[in-house]
Amino acid sequence: MARFMIIIITSLLASWFSAVHCQNQSCPFNINFSAGDLSSWAAQTGLVGGATRQYPTPNSGVSVIPEYSLSKTGIQVLTAGGIDKFGGFPTIPVINGYSFGYSIKLGSEATSWDLQGNERSPGGFVRSVTYTVNVPAGSPSEPYTMTYAYALVLENGTHNSNQQPEFTATVKGPGGIITCASPSYYLPTLNNALGGNDQTPTGATLDSAAAIADGFSLSSTLFLSHAGQNNGNGTLLQDVWTKPWTEVTFDLSPYRGQQVTLTFEASNCTPGAHFAYAYIALRNDCSGLKISGYGEACSNTNTVYSIPALANSAYTWTVPAGWTIISGDNSNIITVKPGTTGGIITAQEKNTCADLRDTITVTSLPPTVAGFVTGNNTVCEDANNTILTLNGETGNILGWISSTDGLRWSPITNTTHQYTAHNLDSTTQYRALVQNGSGCSIDTSGPALVTVNPRTNGGNLDPSQFTICSSQTQQNVIALKGSVGQVQNWQYSYDGTNWSDFSPVNINTSLSVSSVNQTTYYRTLLKSGVCPADTSTVAKVNFVNTPFPSATIHPDSASICYGTNAALKAVITAGTNYAWNNTATLTNTGNGQVNSWPYVIQATAAPLQNTDYILSVTNAGCPNILLDTFHVFVTQPITVFAGNDTSIVASQPLQLNIRVSDSLANQYTWLPGTGLDDIHIANPVANLSNMAGSTIIYTVRATTEEGCFGEDNIKVMVFATEPDIFVPSAFTPNGDGRNDILRPIGVGISQLYYFRIYNRWGQLVFSTSNMENGWDGSINGILQTTNTYAYVTQGVDYTGRIITKKGTVTLIR
Repeated sequence: MARFMIIIITSLLASWFSAVHCQNQSCPFNINFSAGDLSSWAAQTGLVGGATRQYPTPNSGVSVIPEYSLSKTGIQVLTAGGIDKFGGFPTIPVINGYSFGYSIKLGSEATSWDLQGNERSPGGFVRSVTYTVNVPAGSPSEPYTMTYAYALVLENGTHNSNQQPEFTATVKGPGGIITCASPSYYLPTLNNALGGNDQTPTGATLDSAAAIADGFSLSSTLFLSHAGQNNGNGTLLQDVWTKPWTEVTFDLSPYRGQQVTLTFEASNCTPGAHFAYAYIALRNDCSGLKISGYGEACSNTNTVYSIPALANSAYTWTVPAGWTIISGDNSNIITVKPGTTGGIITAQEKNTCADLRDTITVTSLPPTVAGFVTGNNTVCEDANNTILTLNGETGNILGWISSTDGLRWSPITNTTHQYTAHNLDSTTQYRALVQNGSGCSIDTSGPALVTVNPRTNGGNLDPSQFTICSSQTQQNVIALKGSVGQVQNWQYSYDGTNWSDFSPVNINTSLSVSSVNQTTYYRTLLKSGVCPADTSTVAKVNFVNTPFPSATIHPDSASICYGTNAALKAVITAGTNYAWNNTATLTNTGNGQVNSWPYVIQATAAPLQNTDYILSVTNAGCPNILLDTFHVFVTQPITVFAGNDTSIVASQPLQLNIRVSDSLANQYTWLPGTGLDDIHIANPVANLSNMAGSTIIYTVRATTEEGCFGEDNIKVMVFATEPDIFVPSAFTPNGDGRNDILRPIGVGISQLYYFRIYNRWGQLVFSTSNMENGWDGSINGILQTTNTYAYVTQGVDYTGRIITKKGTVTLIR
């Protein structure tokens, strides 16, 4: 009986100790914002070094607090995740497998510019939240930890470091601030900002290497900064830096039974024109250091384990035998390559005010092998079933996926080795998702393909009924339309009931009906893959025992030049009447009556553009008409340009160049051939040194292969002088077509720089750099009276010499 009492007492003591221990390690209420509000947290907003507004506890039901003196949100509890637009990180973190579930956003993009004041900035916005922690009584040797994660968005203010936007975490005990647990974070500069006249120093160089080493990176998202704008429209700048989620822990066990305050604060730069905000999330676990990572690791696959960071801490890790630490052995995050057996991972972090340790038992699993799915099959759409089986996998089946295009995949809720695909209407691939433990990667199996054939549709024969005459070879085609599947053969019947297959087999989708001597029915037999066969609709061909009209046209086509004609010969060997279309350009067509066979028509076609002449022939007793076509292709008028008339000096080579409207007119002849290096090319060179003081006219012809041609000529005046620019001494712009335009005459001139005319007051009245242009004797549309004008002109001759001339010219009315 005594022994029994001892057992009961021992059990009661153990239960009491366990309850006390649990109570000593439990976290304060709503430390992690799980209530969805600021319950038990105090809050404050204000201006840096200025006025503040207090929000004391309990703050039950309060989840949003505005910025000081603004309607913009300055403090907000987040219960639903999102993505930060500058950092691209989630607003509620999951760190190495641990999901925080809640967070708080402290601060905003608001700056002192939003106050819209005309005086010097009163200082940047500052916001903070504070929790008073009643540390449970107990042994100081048993850790009582607070673990938070933070993510930062800071605008670079280019101030000295102590005036930059900043985020701080402050832990204060009975003796004051616990410095080893109270870090601050800002963008460091080289502190080389200059200022004066009571202005805040600006222009400091950012120490980007130090910022990057601290985990910051420059955001690619631009921000509309109003710094220095005097409440203007602002400037888009790339000056926002971000730091992704980072975990931090601290130990409060030395303060057992005492009160400690935890404060998070985000403040803009001291002048206020550059913003700062932070996200903070806290773990709801205060029982000491916790290693995060997979309990089931994948052998030979890099795996991450982590612990919350401890300020200015030294880190020590051990891993099981056969495991290798790849990186981070002196940090709070390590990457390891697991071996083939499990064991224990230990972590220790130690600084001047904490010494925390944890262990995690790990096992090692072989890597995932996804295997392959068997059961490839071909089925007919709609009513179908295919059993698929996963083989050769290593790991757990998480589910199946399917895709009809190999790009977009849909999930299937099935964690077994078999899946039955049924009632498919399109070809589909299937794969299984396999994972061998949470530490191994998810892999997809090899696919199985279920090919789905569309259901056979016999389609329609078009036309469904028509008449055919004896020996008819036109208008005798039956076409299959709207079908699904491949033609297996055509069938025919004389009564529409009893059908026979074509021999040899005909798998075409059209049929030319011939050798018919009685009314006949036709249909096609089709089959789509493995689907049942189907037949098309029926086409009925009525037979008339009268010869189909017969005629030939020779030639069947002709090519002519514009303005010429073509002869054709039509011979009718069966028919009673005929007619032509386009008779306006067709002569000698006859009277349309066929008196005897063969009947010959000798006609002449003279179209001015491409034309089809269609001969229609009928034969009494046959309802069908024979159509035959004579095609006439007309080469349109060929336009040739040999160039503008020109003047040269005797020693000057002249480059000629023809332009032709029709690229097929590419056979050239220049006449006369005097001085030309080749009369059968488009661009001969003329050397007329023996023709000084004379004029020659070249005529060029461009001809097509069919003999169509166009012509043009060019007049060349050959001067015996040296290259020069001549200007007439007078001109008569009276509209009679002679001497109406004043132009410079360039002899041996390769380019005219300018030709300018001035009135007697020195005003410019005309200017050109084109020798083809000239003055018509008017100014702004007003005809000028008889008077004398000055001119100046300049150009360069074919040898490169600059020629400048000036003089006077008389306008005569």
